[in-house]
Amino acid sequence: MDVKEQVAREPSPPVRERKLITSAIAPALVVLGMWIVYLLDRTFELDLYRFGTYPRTIRGLAGILTSPFIHGDAEHLLNNSIPMLVLGSALLYFFPRVAGRVVLVSWLVSGVWVWISARSSFHIGASGVVYGLAAFLFTSGLIRKQRVLMGLSMLVVFLYGSFLWGIFPIVPRVSWESHFWGAAAGVLMAYFYRHIPAAVQDPKPITWDEDDEDEVNAPPQLEGDNATNDASTQLKAGQWHTTDTWNIRTPTNENPANKDSGGAS
Repeated sequence: MDVKEQVAREPSPPVRERKLITSAIAPALVVLGMWIVYLLDRTFELDLYRFGTYPRTIRGLAGILTSPFIHGDAEHLLNNSIPMLVLGSALLYFFPRVAGRVVLVSWLVSGVWVWISARSSFHIGASGVVYGLAAFLFTSGLIRKQRVLMGLSMLVVFLYGSFLWGIFPIVPRVSWESHFWGAAAGVLMAYFYRHIPAAVQDPKPITWDEDDEDEVNAPPQLEGDNATNDASTQLKAGQWHTTDTWNIRTPTNENPANKDSGGAS
């Protein structure tokens, strides 16, 4: 492949910047919706926590769909808004083909299993989805063995490594069940979608055409008696200095079939 053709195929920096901005639009709209719901709840005292997921009750089934938009206070909402924006943008940028499915499965799986197995209380917040996104991005970077995606995994650990403690029942008021089931869904989806290529691949090394490489590595051409003498000198030097016996020219008076096959010493 020609070097100019390879460079032309790689996206230019303005294209990558536009793609990054586009990837942040959908997560930003979701975060905006979360804040609008919170402000309406506080302004009109709607007590929307009643629409959260309440395990093993009929009224709590609706919370599977509504609980990610309901938060208890501004700190709770802020703790979910920033990672939702960052991780959601990264998901759409690197995995646009599966981003919608990852969000939907993280949403539904965490909600359903919270309804089945969690403590008898109202479970609210988008943390189940956030944990699903973080687990998917981190696991995908590890199992795909790509430098760019592994770097993304390390970034997720650096920014949200403390999320690990959220899957354990340490803080009584924290729905660790939502965190656990969201993370489990993210890990399983990363394995399930491991064969779907990411939108960003590792940079390819520059390769030269074989004809150009042969021309660069070819020895200078000689003419006349100088060419014969120089070739003879190179053959003798090769017989004394080479460590690969298959490079030694077999004399014409010997039978090649009687010689051992070559190998590096």
